[in-house]
Amino acid sequence: MKGLVLAGGTGSRMYPVTQSVNKHLLPVFDKPMIFYAISVLMLGNIREIGVVCRDIDKPAFERLLGDGSKLGLKIEYIIQTHAAGIADGIKQAKRFLDDAPFCLILGDNFFFGPGLTPLLKDAMAKFKQATAFAYEVKNPSSFGVISYNKLNQVVSIEEKPSKPKSNKIATGLYMFDKNAISYVEKLTASNRGELEITDLLNVYIKNQGLSVEVLGRGYAWLDMGTSESLMEASVFIQSIEKRQGFKIACLEEIAFRKDWISITELQLASEQYKNTTYGEYLSNVLTTLK
Repeated sequence: MKGLVLAGGTGSRMYPVTQSVNKHLLPVFDKPMIFYAISVLMLGNIREIGVVCRDIDKPAFERLLGDGSKLGLKIEYIIQTHAAGIADGIKQAKRFLDDAPFCLILGDNFFFGPGLTPLLKDAMAKFKQATAFAYEVKNPSSFGVISYNKLNQVVSIEEKPSKPKSNKIATGLYMFDKNAISYVEKLTASNRGELEITDLLNVYIKNQGLSVEVLGRGYAWLDMGTSESLMEASVFIQSIEKRQGFKIACLEEIAFRKDWISITELQLASEQYKNTTYGEYLSNVLTTLK
C-alpha cells in the first residue's frame, strides 16, 4: 500500500498567515504540521509516499523532506495546479499510484491514540475496497456525516448537512483500492467547482465496498486547518510530550525503531537539530541505546 498526503490548497481559512507560507509547513508545537500526517502513514508501515502540493510550495517541501531517504522513505511530489478538491488530488496522483492500493491522509489532520498503530495494521489486514476512519463529534454539520441503517450498515455520507443523521463524521484518513482512480475520473465537480471526496465515498457505498473504522474514546482527532484548531493541537501535543516524556510524530525515531534507518543516521539527525527540543529528544533516544 502506498501513501498519499494532500498538502495543496491555499489555506484560505488561515489568511493572512498562509498568504506567504503553505499551512502544512506551519509549526504545530515544535514540528511542521505535515510531520503528523506522515507519521500516521509510517506507523502503518507505508514507506512510499506521494505529497500532493502546489508547484510554488514544492521547493519548501523538498528542503524539509528531501526524497525521504533520510527517513527510510521514498517521497515523490505531485503537483496540483489549483484547489480542485480532495478527489482531484487522487486524480493528479494517478501515475504515482500506478494501480496500487493507497492510504490517503489530509496534511492538516492530527490523529493520536495508544491503539493507533494496531488499528491501522488491523484495517490494512482486512482491507478490501475502501475504508474511512470516523470520529464522533458534537458539531457534525460542519463535516461529512455518516448515515447508518437499522442494521448499522453505512448507507450514505452527506457533506455538511443542516440536519445530520448521526454524530459520526468522516475524518481525513482513508484507504482505497486501485478502482478509486477510475471512479474519480467519472465524478463531476460540485457547486464549489471541486471533485468531492464525499462523492467518491458514496460510489463505494453504492457498490457495497466501504468499511468504516470508528475512532473511539481513547483517540484524539483534530482538523488543524484553522488558527484556533492549530493552537489547540499545539497545546495538546505540548502537554502530552511534557507529561509523558516522548515525542509525537518524531519521524526519525519512528524510522529507527522500524529499522528503516541506522543508528548512525539517527545520530546525524540529532546533530542536525541540535540546540532544539527536537534534537535533544533524539539525543536522549540515542542515550537509551548505549
